[in-house]
Amino acid sequence: MIFQKQQIEDVVLLQAQPNTDDRGMFRRHYCEDELKKNGIDFSVKQANVSENIHRLTMRGFHYQRKPSKESKIISCISGSVHNVVIDLRRESPTFLNWQEFSLSYNGRESLYIPVGCANAFLTLEDDTRIHYYMNDFFKTTSLGFRYNDPLFSIPWPFEPAVISQQDLNYPNLDLEAL
Repeated sequence: MIFQKQQIEDVVLLQAQPNTDDRGMFRRHYCEDELKKNGIDFSVKQANVSENIHRLTMRGFHYQRKPSKESKIISCISGSVHNVVIDLRRESPTFLNWQEFSLSYNGRESLYIPVGCANAFLTLEDDTRIHYYMNDFFKTTSLGFRYNDPLFSIPWPFEPAVISQQDLNYPNLDLEAL
């Protein structure tokens, strides 16, 4: 795996190095030892799959508050997404910075999102699936804010066509609550 540090502190793009032959392809998708060697302390507690039937499905922005210490590694295992990560860690030098990523099945990349960052994605194809490795169990400390919060003015490539009532009704980010 190739580890590429990103603009937001502690966010890392993980690029697979597949082995191919006449049978097809084999690639490592997760290796705790390689993560540790690259400064990421992560062990899997839970794995989830988000199955999105329609193109332009929006999920997020979602994040966890204390006592959760949830970080995650996400991978697009079918289709493609426009993914955005926002740093909500007050002590971070990249506090309130955001970065966008194109994740796709064909790209075979994963994204490590550290504790204290919010995440959202917009599917770019029908039948898009996102796999999540989580380093903490899901807790009821999950929060969210609007995907189009004017504080960030994220230039989404398309307007969402499918979005849950929960995500649609989230308020803008409350900085005092962080």
